[in-house]
Amino acid sequence: MTIHSTEVRQKALTLLRNGTKGADVARRLNVPRGTISYWLHIDRSKRGECPGAHNPSCYRCDGTALDEPAYAYLLGLYLGDGHISQCSAHRAPSLMITLDDAWPGIQDEAEAALRKVFPDNATCRVRRTGCHNIKLYSKHLVCYFPQHGPGRKHERRIALESWQQKIVDAHPWQFVRGLIHSDGCRLTNWTTRIVSGERKRYEYPRYWFTNVSDDIRRLYTDALDALGITWTHCTRAGKPYNISVARRASVDLLDAHVGPKY
Repeated sequence: MTIHSTEVRQKALTLLRNGTKGADVARRLNVPRGTISYWLHIDRSKRGECPGAHNPSCYRCDGTALDEPAYAYLLGLYLGDGHISQCSAHRAPSLMITLDDAWPGIQDEAEAALRKVFPDNATCRVRRTGCHNIKLYSKHLVCYFPQHGPGRKHERRIALESWQQKIVDAHPWQFVRGLIHSDGCRLTNWTTRIVSGERKRYEYPRYWFTNVSDDIRRLYTDALDALGITWTHCTRAGKPYNISVARRASVDLLDAHVGPKY
C-alpha cells in the first residue's frame, strides 16, 4: 500500500476546495482517483458538509456499523465482476456487479450482501443478454471501494487499504467465496494412467480462478495461503491468468466453505 505524506494530502484538499476536479488533482499529484475521493469525503465530513454528516450512512466517513463478512464477500465480487460508474442522469455513482443468469443463487447472494453493506440504499437488477447487473447507487461507493479508478482493473495497480486488509484477514473465506463466485468455478478434470498394463481414466474435482490482473490474482492466492490451501499457477497460451486448486485436502476445504456455483 502506498503511503502519501500529509503535505501531499493537504495540497490535494487545497486544490479540491478551490474547485479543481478530483480527476485533475489525481493526475497532478499522481495519487489514485479513489484516494482523492476518500480524502474529499473525510474533509467534508469534518466540516459538516459530507452527505451523511447529519444522517450517518458511511462506515468510512461517519463510523457507522459495517457487516464485515458481507463486505468481504462483496469486495471479492467487486474485484472480479464489479465496476463503479457515474451517469450524468444520476447525482450518485452506481456499483454494478455483472453475474451470469446460469447462477441465480449467486445473484441473490450478491444482492443480499449489497443490502447488508448499504442498508439505507435500494438495490435493483438490470437485465442484459445472459446476465443481470446487480446495481446500487450511493455517494459513498468510492469510500468502500477505493480501488475504483479510470480504466480497466488489470491496467492499473490494485491493492487493499489497511482497513480492508484487516477485514479480509478476519473473514478470508467470505473474500475467497466472492472471488470464486465472480471469476472462478468448480469443475471436474480427468486424466489417464497405466495400471497393470491397462490405461484407466480417473476424474477429480478442481477449483479454477481466472483473472487478468496480477494484483487481483495475488490477493486471491494470499488469501488461499492464509487458509492453508495448496494452489498452482496454470499457464495457457503463455498467459499465467489461471490459479488451480486440485489437491484433495484443499478441494475438500473449498467444498466446505465455497462449493459449486448455484
